[in-house]
Amino acid sequence: MVEDEPALTFRLQRVLEEAGFVVDVAYDGEEGWYLGDTESYDAVVLDLGLAKIDGLSVLNRWREAGRTMPVLILTARSRWSEKMAGFNAGADDYVTKPFEMEEVVYRLRALIRRASGHAQPELACGGLRLDTHSARVTLDGVPVQLTSQEFRILAYLMHHAGRVVSRIELAEHVYDRNADHDSNVLDVLLGRIRRKIGAEMIRTVRGQGYLLAAPDQ
Repeated sequence: MVEDEPALTFRLQRVLEEAGFVVDVAYDGEEGWYLGDTESYDAVVLDLGLAKIDGLSVLNRWREAGRTMPVLILTARSRWSEKMAGFNAGADDYVTKPFEMEEVVYRLRALIRRASGHAQPELACGGLRLDTHSARVTLDGVPVQLTSQEFRILAYLMHHAGRVVSRIELAEHVYDRNADHDSNVLDVLLGRIRRKIGAEMIRTVRGQGYLLAAPDQ
């Protein structure tokens, strides 16, 4: 999230984290551009009226550099010409201030789903189902109880089911940039998830990472 209003940033960060997101924050365009250019994010919330580098310039730089993460513009600029400039720069969605916090949550979830090729809010892999709106997971119709960290790991693997996800990629997407990516902790969490959904659902691909796939695939 690149936003220069501390009070708004604090409130939105808290809402996003309560919704299951891991959030990195930048308070000016220069820091925001750097993070977006050097880290692999699932999505970005970008204000336009930023210090040092304005939001449109930040977005243009990302797109020119080939950065493809979904970007949700968050701004007080409500004129159509300003919205069009944002879309032309490569924005994927647009929310004007003031706004409902939950609207940002739902829009981000939709952007992330679509970016990974999922049109519906429910992700499926065999008998495993994950509802991105309610954060509810079921296996053959039976609820699966997960901790917040377990849910983030499983949700990322579900978004990328059928593709090998490296350990580094998984850690980068389920922990914030200041966290200690202890591989032992990740192993423990994956072990817990396997016990809850079946060890055969998450396969370890030696030297490459993890693959979530239905047992018969």
